[in-house]
Amino acid sequence: MGVVVNLESGHSTQPSIDALVALTRDDIRDVNELIVRAMDSPVTLIPQLAGHIVSAGGKRLRPMMTLAAAQMCGYTGRRHIGLAACVEFIHTATLLHDDVVDASDLRRGNASANAVWGNQASVLVGDFLFSRSFELMVADGSLPVLKVLSHASAVIAEGEVLQLTTTSNTQTSETAYLQVIRSKTAELFAAACQIGALVSDRPKVEEEALQAFGMNLGITFQLIDDVLDYSAKQAVLGKTVGDDFREGKITLPVILAYRRGDDEERAFWRRTLEDLDQTEHDLGHAQGLLAKHRALDDTVERARHYGAIARDAMGIFDDSPSKRALVDAIDFCIHRAY
Repeated sequence: MGVVVNLESGHSTQPSIDALVALTRDDIRDVNELIVRAMDSPVTLIPQLAGHIVSAGGKRLRPMMTLAAAQMCGYTGRRHIGLAACVEFIHTATLLHDDVVDASDLRRGNASANAVWGNQASVLVGDFLFSRSFELMVADGSLPVLKVLSHASAVIAEGEVLQLTTTSNTQTSETAYLQVIRSKTAELFAAACQIGALVSDRPKVEEEALQAFGMNLGITFQLIDDVLDYSAKQAVLGKTVGDDFREGKITLPVILAYRRGDDEERAFWRRTLEDLDQTEHDLGHAQGLLAKHRALDDTVERARHYGAIARDAMGIFDDSPSKRALVDAIDFCIHRAY
């Protein structure tokens, strides 16, 4: 059973990040070149494994946030290139660690690094990329930037550990779930945007506005990811539908369906997610319960709420192509169909 949520209501055309890609194209090319140089190591497995995931087709959305934010703030130097690469290294390191923790075999339609080289190599190369990111931070030479990005790295790690405490726990609250996704996903979006203002020496109010924009954009992004995991659209992402279900992850759609269900339905969620006692038909039944209780639709509405907060945060900035491109990313995250 495949459930497709209509994410396109109210839009005559599919929202995209085409403008963001076009505005940052030259800078992203320089970021990619720096990433290749920084991945170099005499230990041949490191550039092989790191290159496998870095080149796996990601949109570079987080580094593009840094580049566009700096552009919007009037920055004309080159520091944003190294910092955008730093952001991508942090993100890539977390992906390597995530796939090991989740025992994932696929990443964006390709074999995950841990499936090819094993868990030990993936964890250690993830550590290497974290270390490289800190070298790039130090090379930038700004203590405020170092503070923002190092704090983000620590919060992401905390989020990973926190998620372990909520996995397979059907008593997880919406508040606890939001704390996980703020830490695991939104914190890096927030830092990526905030440093665009920092390198531009913009006033504190603009720095805080970009941090708020990134935080709420990141929450929006993850909420939709959690919807897509139960949607037929997930196949387009190169991931199998229901990975979160099979791993016992407690996401907002499940929290809503569990809260709204009867005793028999709650017993189903406990069996499948807490005990991980699943049959081949259980995913289809789970999708049916999510549809019955409008859990996916309401999760999309939560995403729209956080997207609106992100849009409001950008209100203090003058209109510009880069501002419009950043705001367009909100609708892309909500309505995206990869």
